[in-house]
Amino acid sequence: MQKVSIGDLQKNISLLTKIEDSLTIVDKRKNRAVAIVYPINQNSITKTLAGKYKNRVSKTAKSLQEIKEEALTKAFGEKYGLPN
Repeated sequence: MQKVSIGDLQKNISLLTKIEDSLTIVDKRKNRAVAIVYPINQNSITKTLAGKYKNRVSKTAKSLQEIKEEALTKAFGEKYGLPN
């Protein structure tokens, strides 16, 4: 468990995004712990959300960005009557 003062945290807020174990925020004036921050375990929930339909979606070589652009183009085409 790492200890960080409130002032150090204000100076370097990126400490919160890079923690790997729990972090205790300490008030140096009162000499006591103010908060304990735990890291978020970011697990992929794609398989859980896909459920029984995960095999129905075909694999593609396109990137996610290309797929988003195509969907937006199609949506705007339908909304504003633009040619595809």
